[in-house]
Amino acid sequence: MSDAHPNLTVLTNPLAQQHMTVLRDRTTDPDVFRRTTRQLSTALLHEAAGSFVTEEVEVETPLERTTGVRIAKDLVAVPVLRAGLGLLEGITRQLPNLKVGYVGVFRDEATAQPQEYYTKLPDLDNAHVLVLEPMLATGGSLAWAVSKIKELGGTDITAITVCAAPVGVEHMGEVHPDVPIITAALDRGLDHNFYIRPGIGDMGDRLFGT
Repeated sequence: MSDAHPNLTVLTNPLAQQHMTVLRDRTTDPDVFRRTTRQLSTALLHEAAGSFVTEEVEVETPLERTTGVRIAKDLVAVPVLRAGLGLLEGITRQLPNLKVGYVGVFRDEATAQPQEYYTKLPDLDNAHVLVLEPMLATGGSLAWAVSKIKELGGTDITAITVCAAPVGVEHMGEVHPDVPIITAALDRGLDHNFYIRPGIGDMGDRLFGT
């Protein structure tokens, strides 16, 4: 977190930053890009897990009884289609009992405003929701997705992104100040086409080779 962006946490560990370098490289092929995204999603999840509510439980080791902890709430991942799917596999490998919902929203290229085309969410009662939106550019799509999740009962929400622009972080701080954002990079800003610079290009295109 920083004074400028109190809702934002940027990963600084060298392994995560190496993953970001691979994703930024325009010569990285789709297979390596997908694998690296999966690896980075694990690091992002571990950072997000610091805010999970836990409870004490007693277990029997092979030698004696002891106290441990477990996550107290259901965990729900909600990828923003389609690029958010790239973060989903790495997270489901870590959390096999994870519930998954989907929100489909595309950005109008002329106005940069979000347009909904699909929403399917599980029960959000007593759940910690992880919204997976790899590119936080203007913040419009992520803010829309969080609003939809709140509308359908979500109250404990964390946003996971790969790359963010300051304007998007600021927008989220204005409309959803209660939602922490975990990212691997806070970049310089947006160009006239609303792409993050230096960024990694179009995440969906690079994930799926389109």
